[in-house]
Amino acid sequence: MSVVSSEDRWVFGYGSLMWRPGFPFIERRTALLHGRRRAFCIYSVHHRGTYERPGLVLGLAPGGAVRGVAYRVAGAEWAEVYAYLREREQPTETYFEAWSDLKIDGAPSENGGKVRSLVFLSDMKHGQWAGALTLDQQAELIAGATGLSGRNIDYLRDLVMHLREDGVRDHAMESLLKMVEAREAEAA
Repeated sequence: MSVVSSEDRWVFGYGSLMWRPGFPFIERRTALLHGRRRAFCIYSVHHRGTYERPGLVLGLAPGGAVRGVAYRVAGAEWAEVYAYLREREQPTETYFEAWSDLKIDGAPSENGGKVRSLVFLSDMKHGQWAGALTLDQQAELIAGATGLSGRNIDYLRDLVMHLREDGVRDHAMESLLKMVEAREAEAA
């Protein structure tokens, strides 16, 4: 690990930020966030669906723990990176910002291997909050949904593939992908 400046900031990614951060960073580490879990809990009416046919995108729902990626951003670049993240993650303000402790893989043992990180949490009061959907309900919404950024199933596939590349097996997401693939095959 390179030298950490007190000006540096960390950003946590649990979805597309894992494989497509879109900002400069000094280092990338796998990390664990306690108290939240990865879930398809946000209705997508732009990127992976429409108002007429919403899809779903990821959010951090309460409970459990989630393994993702932490990026260390140089203090000198923080203002620009932060502005980019607000534009990217907040187009409909379905998330709110929080600073949370992450357990960073390979981090020095002082502070228990933890760092403070910017995390975008799901706003459960927002109109796009889908809540605790069953895998079957998620599969129904994801199958066939398409938005400005493409097909909803492709977002799910990218997630599963990139989690595997980082050594993470998310059995719920893998099961969901199989369910959506089966639904799309039936519809074809």
